[in-house]
Amino acid sequence: MVRTAHQHGHDCTDPTHHVHDAGAYVQAVEQACADRGLRLTPLRAQVLGLIAAAGKPVKAYDLLDAMKEENGSSAPPTVYRALEFLLEQGFIHRLASVNAFVGCHHPNERHSVPFLICDNCHAAIELEDERICTLLDQQARALGFAPRAQTLEVHGLCAACAAA
Repeated sequence: MVRTAHQHGHDCTDPTHHVHDAGAYVQAVEQACADRGLRLTPLRAQVLGLIAAAGKPVKAYDLLDAMKEENGSSAPPTVYRALEFLLEQGFIHRLASVNAFVGCHHPNERHSVPFLICDNCHAAIELEDERICTLLDQQARALGFAPRAQTLEVHGLCAACAAA
């Protein structure tokens, strides 16, 4: 079943609310891992830090390039395994339409959220509006469909690009 309830108790649709300090974000995920009995390995933490620091969706090969600059080399399978762990635990989201990754704004909870993706500047806004996810889930169930996951990505222009 798709989890849509947010433990922080409100829908958050203000994109400026979600500005993360990469270091603090990695620390929050480290704490979430400790709470769940998981281990955030140095490689996983490095991948997560690069995603958080990017400030926009980042592709796997961009992560590989950044890791090569920092470490001298990184094999694609190790980066993909780190991404898989971070995705499975809900610490990052994959934006399927642009094949890129972004940090989750609430790493302590698993949830489905729609994204607004700017086709000009490539910003991705995690639109936390429980009504959208609930409506999709209800509509699917009304049709006899048993949803397991949701991916909703809306492309267009962000407010800054639309005003330019």
